Amino acid sequence: MARRRKGRPIDGVILVDKPTGISSNDTLQKVKRIFFAQKAGHTGALDPLATGMLPICFGEATKFSQFLLDSDKRYRVIAKLGERTDTSDSDGEVVETREVKVDRGQLERCIAKFRGTTDQIPSMYSALKYQGRKLYEYAREGIEVPRESRKITVYSVELLRFSNNEVEMELHVSKGTYIRTIVDDLGEMLGCGAHVTYLRRTGVSNYPVERMVTVEQLEALLEQAKGQDISPSELLDPLLLPMDTAVQDLPEVNIIPQIAIYVRNGNPVNAGRVPAEGTQVRITVGEEREFIGVGVIDHEGMLAPKRVVVNEQTAQ
Repeated sequence: MARRRKGRPIDGVILVDKPTGISSNDTLQKVKRIFFAQKAGHTGALDPLATGMLPICFGEATKFSQFLLDSDKRYRVIAKLGERTDTSDSDGEVVETREVKVDRGQLERCIAKFRGTTDQIPSMYSALKYQGRKLYEYAREGIEVPRESRKITVYSVELLRFSNNEVEMELHVSKGTYIRTIVDDLGEMLGCGAHVTYLRRTGVSNYPVERMVTVEQLEALLEQAKGQDISPSELLDPLLLPMDTAVQDLPEVNIIPQIAIYVRNGNPVNAGRVPAEGTQVRITVGEEREFIGVGVIDHEGMLAPKRVVVNEQTAQ
């Protein structure tokens, strides 16, 4: 007999304001327990030092978390000039101290060089894997392994403040961009070294900042529900965003209910007018535009499902 899963089956996305000092996975586990969710996953780790937007997907929404991993991000960062650390942030050990001889004009010229598409070599203190192990595991053992550079795009970077050897910036970047590495590279360009002292993710995809909630707010709602002797879901679940918000940037293909059953079973269908071959789309059904998954337009112009939502009706 199949083992019954602990927790309740809920679907959706919660925008958590991750606190500093703990890992993204610790934040995920706390939120999962608060919601008593069967299944949950986050959408791109933040360093323990970092705070800010951490979308957490519940249930069927986890099938679409990769789209948030691949989405653009926005950050606010404060860097300290004159000190370089082994982790490129203030959680690490200072490995080099140099005099700061930088004026604003020089700083702005160096910052401008990061705009656009460039190659970035990931930090040894990243969660990327090499031969099955995360890079930071090697780094903690004092081992440096080869890393391949990868293309990143800095859509915008704005200098907000330069005072007392501190640089504060706002950045809008593509997936996989390490802000710590940008700061470390900037410090080397300036000839004085630099490291991150503050990092906050202010945006993921087009999610509204005002929908972010802290772990403390969630815990308070849980206690409030207990005090009122009501189900915590009555206070917590209204905070969830629909699972299709994870794929809101994909073009929509709306199909009629009669062919939706074929899509739910994984079969390609003729959906009428569709985008070009190879385009990923979100699939909705009927006038209600019920979201049922993500597909791709194949070489025959058919809508081929790739990830399909399973609910109680379709599971029977």
